[in-house]
Amino acid sequence: MGATGCGSDGGDYNPPGANARVGPVLIRYAHIAEPPDGPWEQGDDAPFYVWFFNQGQEPDRLLGAETTVARSVDIVDADGAVRGPVVLPTGKLVELEKGRAHLLLRDLRQQIRGGDYVWVTLRFERAGEIALQVHSQVPTYVDEDATDAPGLTSPSAQ
Repeated sequence: MGATGCGSDGGDYNPPGANARVGPVLIRYAHIAEPPDGPWEQGDDAPFYVWFFNQGQEPDRLLGAETTVARSVDIVDADGAVRGPVVLPTGKLVELEKGRAHLLLRDLRQQIRGGDYVWVTLRFERAGEIALQVHSQVPTYVDEDATDAPGLTSPSAQ
């Protein structure tokens, strides 16, 4: 199919995000970025990351998104500048994530903690609309007292 990471290899990796399909467009790993130092607060702008894979015969475009938990949702470049729609060519993975174009929930209307769920509606030119219940990625904090092995985490902040 071309999209990697959508199946299970038997490991314990649990990727963040909601997965869905609208028309021929696969949606993977849709989630609000991990809050940096505590929850996203009212008035903050929170990054929203998602991957798309268009299985259709014709290109599509992500035109925008909306949610009730933010004043607006913009499609932005890596530097945060507002940009136009995102082209979804056929047979190619398009990753909207940190360091690339992504969605930005502007001026949050409420606090969002890691693990909270919110509804976001994505709007496509050809595939139409889909409402997803997505979560804010749960922060991981390294508990250095737990082990000498890197990468093991504790759910509580120290």
